[in-house]
Amino acid sequence: MRLKVPPLIVTLLLFPFSSAMAAETLNAGDTAWVIVATALVMMMTPAGLALFYGGMSRYKNILNTFAMTIVSYCIASIIWVVWGYTLSFGPDRAGIIGGLQHLFLNGIDVHSLHGSIPTYVFVLFQMTFAGITVALILGAIVDRMKFSAWVVFTLLWVTFVYCPLAHWVWGGGWMAAMGALDFAGGTVVHINAGVAGLILCLILGKRIGYGKEAMFPASVTLTGLGAALLWFGWFGFNAGSQLAADGVAASAFLATNTSAAAGALAWMFAEWFTTQKPTVLGIASGSVAGLVAITPAAGFVGMSASLIIGLGAGLLGFYSVTKIKPIVGYDDSLDAFGVHGMCGIWGALATGIFADPKITAGARGLLYGNPRQLWIQFLSILGTAAFTAAGTLIVIAATRLLTGSLRVDPESEVEGLDGALHGERAFEIV
Repeated sequence: MRLKVPPLIVTLLLFPFSSAMAAETLNAGDTAWVIVATALVMMMTPAGLALFYGGMSRYKNILNTFAMTIVSYCIASIIWVVWGYTLSFGPDRAGIIGGLQHLFLNGIDVHSLHGSIPTYVFVLFQMTFAGITVALILGAIVDRMKFSAWVVFTLLWVTFVYCPLAHWVWGGGWMAAMGALDFAGGTVVHINAGVAGLILCLILGKRIGYGKEAMFPASVTLTGLGAALLWFGWFGFNAGSQLAADGVAASAFLATNTSAAAGALAWMFAEWFTTQKPTVLGIASGSVAGLVAITPAAGFVGMSASLIIGLGAGLLGFYSVTKIKPIVGYDDSLDAFGVHGMCGIWGALATGIFADPKITAGARGLLYGNPRQLWIQFLSILGTAAFTAAGTLIVIAATRLLTGSLRVDPESEVEGLDGALHGERAFEIV
C-alpha cells in the first residue's frame, strides 16, 4: 500500500531547503550577461571617455586629458578592492557607511554569491562605476590642474565622497531606506560628478585667456568616436544594473538607446535653429545628455517616457551649455556640470514622474498615482548636491595641504600640459 502525503505537508517540509537552495543558486545566464556588462562599462572610461574628453581638449593638452582619465580608473580600481567596496556595500552602519568586514575583499571567495551572480562579478561591476564617476569630474578642469594634485584628489574623493554616497543609495543607506530611485547612477554618478566638477572649476578659476581667445577642440573626430563608444558601453551601464538577463534589462536597454537618440536629435535641432549649423560636437554632446538623463530611470520607465526624457535632456543640455554658463560666467572646460549635473538632475526628477510599476514592481511615479515619489527624488537630489559640494570642498583643502597647490604655473598652462608635465605631444605640428 502506497502512503500518500498531502501536498501541503510536502511543501511545508521542503520549503526551508528549497528557499535556501534558490538563494544560493548561481544563474549562468545572469552571470555571463553581467560579466559582459562589466567589460562594456570598463571600456567607457579609458577608451570612450578618454577619447570624448581628449578630443574636446586643446591640442596641447590632449595627452594630459588621456593620462588623467586613465589614471582615475586605475586609482579607483585599487581603492575599490582594498577599502572602497566594503565602505559602499559592507554591512550598514547607521545608514551612513558600510562596515569594514570586507576590507581587502575579506570574506568573499569564488563561492560567494550576490543574488544569482558571483560576488566577485558584482564587485567588479560596481568598481567600474567608481572609476568613471571620478573621471567625469575631469571635464570641468582640463587644461589647468596639476597632475599630482589630480592623483591625490582622485584618491581622497573616491574614498570620502563617492563611497558614502554609493552606500546611501545602493548599499542600504538612508536614501535607499527613504525610497529614492536610482537605477544606474543619476545621483551616485552624474549629479555627484557634475556638482564636484562645478566646485572644483570654481576653486581653480578660469583658464588663461578664457573668454578672450578661441579655445578650439583638438579633434572633433576623436570626440565623436568617444561618444559612440560611450553610447555602446552605456548599454552595460544601464541594462547591466538589473544584474540579471531578464525583461527589465531588455527594457532598460531599449530605454537607453531611445533616450540617447532623442537627446542627440534635440540638441542638434536646437543648435541648428540657433546657429544655422548642426555640428558633430553638438550631436555627440546631445547623445551623452540623453544617456545621462535616462540612467536613473532606465529600469523603471517604458519607451515613451524614455523618449520624453531624452528630448528634455538634449534641450536642457544645450541651453545649459550655451546660455546658462555664459551668463553665470564659470569655466567648466568640457561642460561636466552642464551635461552631467543638469541632465542628471532632470533624469532623477523624471524618474519620480514616469516610474512605471509595470516595468519594476514597487517603482511608482507621479503619473501612476504616487506624487510622494517626486518629492523623495527631489530630496535625494538636494542631499546629493549638498554632500558632494561639502565633501569636495574638504577634499580640495586636503589636496592643497598635500600637494601645495592645485593649479599648474602660468608658464606650463600657456605651453600646454602635454609637454610641460608629460614631455610628450599628441600631434606632430608642421
